[in-house]
Amino acid sequence: MARENNALSAFILRWGFAAIWALLPFMAGPALATALELQDQLFQSVGSLILWIAWAIVLSAAVVPRTTTLTVARIIAPASVIVTMWAAVAMDSPNLANGSALVASIIAASVVLLPAVGEHFVNGSSYGDEHRFPLRAPGMLLIGPIEIAWLVTVLGVTAGPLLLASRQLLIGAFALAIGWPAAWIAARSLHLLARRWLVFTPAGVVLHDPLSVVEAMLVLRNQVKSIGPADHDSAAKDLTQSSPGLALEIGMVDPLAISPTPVRHWRERGTVVSEDVTSVLFTPSRPGAVLRAAARRRFSRG
Repeated sequence: MARENNALSAFILRWGFAAIWALLPFMAGPALATALELQDQLFQSVGSLILWIAWAIVLSAAVVPRTTTLTVARIIAPASVIVTMWAAVAMDSPNLANGSALVASIIAASVVLLPAVGEHFVNGSSYGDEHRFPLRAPGMLLIGPIEIAWLVTVLGVTAGPLLLASRQLLIGAFALAIGWPAAWIAARSLHLLARRWLVFTPAGVVLHDPLSVVEAMLVLRNQVKSIGPADHDSAAKDLTQSSPGLALEIGMVDPLAISPTPVRHWRERGTVVSEDVTSVLFTPSRPGAVLRAAARRRFSRG
């Protein structure tokens, strides 16, 4: 029974978001088409083109799960909520079609942000017998910086073409010249968050987190003492980046040299200093799944 449930869960994660996104034009399309019809012909054409391109990109990302495509999907899918809200405001008399479009876009955005879906995507880039578990975003970035980077990415890509389509040539050209480079930088910053994970490999455990350690931390299997929930007063090296959620602790048999990522100030670059540790703290997006995987691979819980 457990094996059948795992197979069903894997199937849903594999095709669930893809199916929801594939149906989005049927749910949100009529409302968006009606809202665009109220606009100038050129704006309508450019807006429709952007929507179809965005839909095709996310659908392709959904059927080819990778770390990169996860970032793409998590940028574009939430933007669909903003677009459907705009459609509702643009129409003089919102109707049932607007409500259906908004609900469909919210469902799509919510599903792609689920931790289990993120885990499915990042494991599309895994190698051989390894399993990756994404880490939670740093607490200092959750309220403000991530949302700003997302907004810069979305507006940076779309503002220029839409302003040009509205025949605001000067400001549109400026938005295009400034927005696209800014969007590229912001998108790269967001992608860095998708490249943070704990990895179980045949050789042991790897903590890959550029925000915490300069080089990935490999703890060989025979050096792993335990993997389990961290005590509130743990003396382990804190690599959680103040992420919310249950922190887990990897204990080691012998001290291991790591290179914590230095804090960089705007005037100078931080200095990398190696440090010997016997345990570290990290915060995965699905701590229960990590503990179950550790048990299957016969790591002690401590």
